[in-house]
Amino acid sequence: MKTWKLVAGILSIVLSVFVFFQSVLVGTANTMSANGEVGGSAGIFVSIFMLAGGIVSIAVRNSQKNGGNIAVVILFLLASFLGIGICWKF
Repeated sequence: MKTWKLVAGILSIVLSVFVFFQSVLVGTANTMSANGEVGGSAGIFVSIFMLAGGIVSIAVRNSQKNGGNIAVVILFLLASFLGIGICWKF
């Protein structure tokens, strides 16, 4: 399980960088076109939650207690619910 937490944390951090840059580009395009969309701004928060989840996942990989694992689950759930909300346009 320690190896999976490390791999999942690294993947989450790498993917959060892609989500961040994509969201910045979409947010800039939304601002320039003044269409009232919030997908870019919400995507930035998704990338922040993914980054935080990846960091916590790496930090608690050797822990014997469940507090860190619960924090990781909550961070990724927040990111996923916000991401689903973006798709459904709130």
